[in-house]
Amino acid sequence: MMDASTDAQVAQIVELIANARSIAFLSGAGISTESGIADFRSPGGIWSKIKPIQYQDILSDEDIRLEDWRRRFHFQAEFDAAEPNDGHRAIAEILKGDSGLGLVTQNIDGLHQRSGLDEAQMIEIHGNGTRAACLTCESPMSLAEAKGIIEKSGRAPRCRRCDGLVKANVISFGQPMPVDKVVAATRMAQACDLFVVVGSSLVVQPVATLPVQAMQSGAKLLIINRDPTPLDSVADLVVHADLGATLGDVARKLAT
Repeated sequence: MMDASTDAQVAQIVELIANARSIAFLSGAGISTESGIADFRSPGGIWSKIKPIQYQDILSDEDIRLEDWRRRFHFQAEFDAAEPNDGHRAIAEILKGDSGLGLVTQNIDGLHQRSGLDEAQMIEIHGNGTRAACLTCESPMSLAEAKGIIEKSGRAPRCRRCDGLVKANVISFGQPMPVDKVVAATRMAQACDLFVVVGSSLVVQPVATLPVQAMQSGAKLLIINRDPTPLDSVADLVVHADLGATLGDVARKLAT
């Protein structure tokens, strides 16, 4: 268990947020692990136990497509069992304020939406694992429908509109990043005057460059994370503590 944040640290965070005119958040796996969702990339995480599936293999191999779906349904059951924590709810409340610009998230679990955050303020840079769509025409398909097709036919689902391959809306290994989302995230970082990192190790690109772009545009940098990050030495404030409890304390003080 992480150490609790000190009253002084909470007060410093409150001061930074209260004095900001335009706040952007970046959230990573650390905020969702506190809701019981396993981390994918850290030591001991999911990808250290099972081999990631490559995007090109999904395109070319039916057996691999079915394995990818099997994993997706397993992860979705974990997402469904999880609940947003105080960190998710605090970010949603802060971003509802006049200074709230938006959130870039590396997470695919949908917990930010379930905490009350408006999707219009979100950039899900790695996609959303709770949804699926055709890779050709982008027609949506629910995971429940995809599962039903697989159970009935034994085949990976295909689009009812164009017969293209259907895949969960996540960025797989080897899949190109969505240019529009990367551009939007960069613009958000450059437009804010306070950039808040919550639960991200800041080692995965292109997200790891966003705090640097924010600072280069004149923003202050606040990092709240379980472990040290490569940008701790240049941040205006770094807090290594429980994310949910820390942000919950911050939200309560901002509300008083």
